[in-house]
Amino acid sequence: MRRPGRVMSLINVENLSVRYGANTVLRHVGLTVEPGEIVTIVGPNGSGKTSLFRAIIGATEPAAGRVTLKPGLRIGYVPQRLHIDPTLPITVGRFMRLGDRVRRQDCVTALDAAGVPDMLKRQMSQLSGGQFQRVLLARALIARPEILLLDEATQGLDQPGSAAFYRQIETVRAETGCAVLMISHELHVVMSASDRVVCLNGHVCCEGTPAVVASAPEYRALFGTGTGGALALYRHDHDHDHSHDHMHGQEAAE
Repeated sequence: MRRPGRVMSLINVENLSVRYGANTVLRHVGLTVEPGEIVTIVGPNGSGKTSLFRAIIGATEPAAGRVTLKPGLRIGYVPQRLHIDPTLPITVGRFMRLGDRVRRQDCVTALDAAGVPDMLKRQMSQLSGGQFQRVLLARALIARPEILLLDEATQGLDQPGSAAFYRQIETVRAETGCAVLMISHELHVVMSASDRVVCLNGHVCCEGTPAVVASAPEYRALFGTGTGGALALYRHDHDHDHSHDHMHGQEAAE
């Protein structure tokens, strides 16, 4: 029972199961996201991460359980990838205003928050991979979301580009107070940017702070003990500059 005066969770997933035909991809999953926190979902391919996201945004009907969103919750969604025909002449400013009545100043503010200022007149086809993802982030920020959903938003970026993107997400959280729920396969990067980690493999194997999850037997069975130790180190040393140096060191070691 919710205690009087407690702030309502932004997302509350209770005993969720998802099936596609005879195939059960999620079984009895529970998850909450509280205001202002960064929660990362990790798990091997086929573990149901994207199915969980689809259930949260209402694109997939649960076979059992339920998803409850805070009434009127404003969600910003950053997809894994978005293909735009490179021959299509569309500027960043035009892309930012597609489908909505958006003021130019709102676009400028969102691009600045995403770390790509002064890009309104750039052609989308001329952006680097990192710039493109930050423009997608900026578009999600226009609605001033209470929570950002990121579905492997750094897919295809190199490791330094991914690390920079996640540091930008931390900056956005610090400046706007929005919560973040993200799926990522880049374990050595996301741990330093997460308050809480949920390890998924058809069900919730383990969850908690990055240090707790990194040392959990269920996590180590999926990802190995070497990676787990490194992840605990990243979370412990949360200074951005030091964390960035550690990540380069691990990448060289691998």
